[in-house]
Amino acid sequence: MNKFWASVFIVLSVSAAGALDFDPGGYGSISDIYGIDDNAGLTAFPVLNVPMGGRAEGMATAFTAIADDLSFIEWNPAGSAMLEYTELGFFHNNWIADTRVEGVVFASRFRDLGYAAGVKWLYTPFSEYNMFGERVSKGYYSEAVATLNVSYNFFSNYYFSGLSVGANLKGAFRFVPDYSDADDQGKEGQLISGSGLEQSAVMAMMDIGVLTRFNFLKLYHARERNASAALVIRNLGPAAGGDALPTALTASLAYKPLRPLALDFDFTVPLNLVDISLSEKPYWALGMNINVTNFLSMRAGLLGKVGGYRVTMGSAVNFGKIALDVNYSLDLLTQFTPLNRVSVAVRFNFGDQGRKALSEKVDALYLEGLDAYAEGRYDFAVERWREVLELNPKFAPAQEGINLVENSRSLDDRIREMQTLDF
Repeated sequence: MNKFWASVFIVLSVSAAGALDFDPGGYGSISDIYGIDDNAGLTAFPVLNVPMGGRAEGMATAFTAIADDLSFIEWNPAGSAMLEYTELGFFHNNWIADTRVEGVVFASRFRDLGYAAGVKWLYTPFSEYNMFGERVSKGYYSEAVATLNVSYNFFSNYYFSGLSVGANLKGAFRFVPDYSDADDQGKEGQLISGSGLEQSAVMAMMDIGVLTRFNFLKLYHARERNASAALVIRNLGPAAGGDALPTALTASLAYKPLRPLALDFDFTVPLNLVDISLSEKPYWALGMNINVTNFLSMRAGLLGKVGGYRVTMGSAVNFGKIALDVNYSLDLLTQFTPLNRVSVAVRFNFGDQGRKALSEKVDALYLEGLDAYAEGRYDFAVERWREVLELNPKFAPAQEGINLVENSRSLDDRIREMQTLDF
């Protein structure tokens, strides 16, 4: 069993050379404890089910309704239209045995339009030996997926965060090295040229998602919404060489009872579009993120499937424009003995394209207008509020203030007319 040290409480020191040792004999067979989903493993392109890492994996992939950083690209394509920052991220995940997953994602937003692009690559060494112990084939089995994302936030205004609708267009390929003609009858085995190419495949698919945010039982004062809801269908496409893609429908709710604490619950229904009766059993994920300070956050999660559980813990340290994410997972889903593994991500923050500075200027002008209105300087108040609307046409309180002044003046004019005697 692979062994790793994972220092995730304070992410500054991480080592993959130590050992968190779990005795397989103490656990027994996972199938004895949790049972087996008879339909598991019937879909193609497992790379689509392996998380790259980052905050989403630290929350056991319960991220669909939060979707507020680069991790959104794997779980909810609608997230880009509500991103706060432009980000570039690099991901590395130690998966099963010698299998590795690498990824890179860039995401940004212009007003209500979000967009992103990413690449994820899964690879594992492949070697074949003949009956004499001689290596006859070697290379890497690999799968990769490239993603282009676009989303738009409809109906957004001061009082409503909007309804973001997004889509991922994805292209995936599977590469299999050439293998030999060795068999169990003692045939020596000669490499078959082009045999790997016959097993390789190229496939296109898409994700579709919706996301909205709102206030619900909010116990603190902030302009941000404290709850969100999402619905996503992932990996929607035709069969790959007769095998169904891992299509899945996910419903998700997220809630922040306190400003530093975020909770997310995802419920997922896998869909085998080749034969719906062969779909895997539904599963769920529960994740939590706590902002301990403005530079340190902690997260944890539990993913439950027929066949086992995955427990994750993670931490992120923000060094200003650079953030380092480290996640530790105790994975009882992917093999018959407990597996410890670590994933690492580095995110670069390229700013918010001036959105925060603009918001602060809008607030300052609006407050100037309020002060002027309270002092009876209505013309100055209206002037300030019109400046607000030029900067942010969706800032409804400014328009409401202008309407209040205009209605008040109209009422004064009517009163004067009624008080005037017409001879």
